Amino acid sequence: MGAPLSELEIPGLPLFRRGKVRDTFDLGDRLLMVASDRLSAFDCVLPDLIPDRGRVLTALSRHWFARTAALVPNHLLPDQPAVVPADVWERIGDRTMLVVKADRIDVECVVRGRLAGSGWEEYHSRGTLADEPLPPGLEFGAALDPPHFTPATKSDSGHDQNISRAHLRSLVGEEVAARLEALSIALFRAGREGCLAAGFDLVDTKFEFGWVGGRLTLIDELLTPDSSRFWELAASRGGADPQGFDKQPVRDWLSASGWDRRPPAPHLPPELVVETRRRYLEVLRRITGISL
Repeated sequence: MGAPLSELEIPGLPLFRRGKVRDTFDLGDRLLMVASDRLSAFDCVLPDLIPDRGRVLTALSRHWFARTAALVPNHLLPDQPAVVPADVWERIGDRTMLVVKADRIDVECVVRGRLAGSGWEEYHSRGTLADEPLPPGLEFGAALDPPHFTPATKSDSGHDQNISRAHLRSLVGEEVAARLEALSIALFRAGREGCLAAGFDLVDTKFEFGWVGGRLTLIDELLTPDSSRFWELAASRGGADPQGFDKQPVRDWLSASGWDRRPPAPHLPPELVVETRRRYLEVLRRITGISL
């Protein structure tokens, strides 16, 4: 286990953005993204670190960017360790991605293969998904065939808001909306295939896109336990309660704790920190073969 990373300053590199999880540094036409071990839930960064989390997120994103490069260009560039001091690279190299700077499209491109999360909440209360009606009587975890594209507005600080596909078209135009949906569905199918081989059911995930030289480009992270729900395949097919290999157990504990979802968030029980780390490591091992 490496030393947990809370936040980072790199001498000589200006901070571009400190997000909920990543510290991003400005290299002119490129960015250096460093994944910390911070964990956020309900739009709040929690006070406890999950050791090795940032290393898992980085390794998984690298894996999926390589695997899906034929489907859509992405922002990942070859590593250049010399952009930071050698002692810094030794400490953070496996947490970093050097990426091209993109003009981000401020939309979360969410694809759902099952009814869960906010998609289930919408259906349970209104009978719709992304403001479009679904058949009545569906249960939590019901399979969606074909997968449904349910976009959301992107927010760096507040809560992402689910929107309809019609709303997306009004934001980005008919052609771009259609391309975002088609690419997102194709990426979801590729991700689901890889997850099935690892014994996971890819329940839902989200993608981000931007423009690079006039070309629609996949950016940010890809198919990680932060951006996706992974369920144990045997449980999801057999009707058992799904075992999630993501941060859903943390959300569940926080919801049951009585916390009002306003900062500061409560400390997590030590055993939940250990279990969350174990689940992230298990996703990495089963999908990529990498053991930390």
